[in-house]
Amino acid sequence: MSDDKNADKNRATAAALLPLVGGAANVTSVTHCMTRLRLGIRDRSLVRDEALKALPAVLGVVEDDTYQIVLGPGTVARVTPEFTALVEARADETGDTPATGSAIPATTTSTATADELAAQGAALKARQKARNATPVKLFLRRIANIFVPLIPALIGCGIIAGLNGLLTNFGVLPALVPALAAIASGFMSLIAVFVGHNTAKEFGGTPVLGGAVAAIIVYAGVAKVTAFGQQLSPGQGGVLGALGAALLAVQIEKWCRRHVPETLDVLVTPTVTVLVAGLVTLFGLMFVAGEVATAIGTCADRLLAHGGAAAGFLLGGLFLPLVMLGLHQALIPIHTTLIEQQGYTVLLPILAMAGAGQVGAALAVYFRLPGNRSIRTTIKSALPAGFLGVGEPLIYGVSLPLGRPFVTACVGGAFGGGFVGLFNQLGTAAGSTAIGPSGWALFPLLKGNQSLGATLLVYALGLLIGYAAGFLATYFFGFGKQALTELNSRPRSDAQPRSDAQPRPDAQPQPDAQPRPGHQPLRNGS
Repeated sequence: MSDDKNADKNRATAAALLPLVGGAANVTSVTHCMTRLRLGIRDRSLVRDEALKALPAVLGVVEDDTYQIVLGPGTVARVTPEFTALVEARADETGDTPATGSAIPATTTSTATADELAAQGAALKARQKARNATPVKLFLRRIANIFVPLIPALIGCGIIAGLNGLLTNFGVLPALVPALAAIASGFMSLIAVFVGHNTAKEFGGTPVLGGAVAAIIVYAGVAKVTAFGQQLSPGQGGVLGALGAALLAVQIEKWCRRHVPETLDVLVTPTVTVLVAGLVTLFGLMFVAGEVATAIGTCADRLLAHGGAAAGFLLGGLFLPLVMLGLHQALIPIHTTLIEQQGYTVLLPILAMAGAGQVGAALAVYFRLPGNRSIRTTIKSALPAGFLGVGEPLIYGVSLPLGRPFVTACVGGAFGGGFVGLFNQLGTAAGSTAIGPSGWALFPLLKGNQSLGATLLVYALGLLIGYAAGFLATYFFGFGKQALTELNSRPRSDAQPRSDAQPRPDAQPQPDAQPRPGHQPLRNGS
């Protein structure tokens, strides 16, 4: 019975969203990531931002290369199929415009401070988006689009691998261990194929041809091929080789489409694409990509083994600025390569400390501004997501517009990262079997070179240090005297009863134009 109620709720959410984005005729594409419904929009002027933000199921909206409606993990995966079905069912309708006469009124607040901060955060995000529109950063964003759809499978298989490790260590249900190992490892053994498929799709080629070329890398028969005087091994080059092979296949396919007569296209184009790209992959890309992948693993190990504390301090402290610059997307193939090689990435737990510093900084802001209910409400709304590694509600709604608290949040991340890096240097590596989650959500995915208990303890202590360092740095150095006095003297609404026009306690801060406090999460890599 509850399943029916949940299905009805998801359908109702999808039905409420569709007219507010301009109807089915205004939607050109529908996808989703871990938290967001990502829509291609034909006419941006038909989208009703404020009405969308006011829907109970909507945590925020973000405008980037696609129009993104934040619904939260779990919810988005259930609403997206319902939304897609509605779009497809109404695709042939004409004149489908936003609903009129029943619009949900935009929410307002009783104080100005959080609105001002959110507006400043929106302006900062808009300026950052403009700076990110460079060829290099746009390319990195496309690389991220290749790997982000793989994250759910990486997370699921990573947790199953962790469960299998527990059963193995405790000697429980030994008959189940081989089955769980096959389930956990099957996806990783073929991840190159999925990367090839997504690469071709992202760069305008035929997805299945990209997958076909990438499949060569994991085929067992490549062991009979010799390149550069060495026998190849199945999987050599991994995701980097698959990425390069699929990119090459796209270029060859596009060349064929331009030069091959239409009558022969269906036969010649796929044959030439797979043949030429396949030969280049076997006699060049696999070897080169394999050497690059090996170098990445070696550099990561040496970096943390010899300079773990310093490296962790820098990585943890600089990750939030990297996110602001859009450069963190370059780390996704590196994480995936390390997971392929070692079974886990040692970089993600260190980078996750940036979120811990952000949470600590937000808590300090909360206690330093007892007279500003507006900002405190925003922080209370966004903290649960912050503890789970969803940091941008706090970044764009609180710390970044305030200025100093963003810097002190980076300090907290630096100390947490330095702690995790130090233990790596001492011989206890904490890694993650998948990319995507951070904060408390990373615990089920932790794996290292020592016992699971030791790995969990190092990561947990790192989080606590990140919280504490971010809190202390912000509490003592996050505000000047004048700013502190001004922010605490803002009009208070404590004596005013809550009305429907005041912010919902379960909402999150929204950084878009004219937002209200309490909207807008973003996952630490998605």
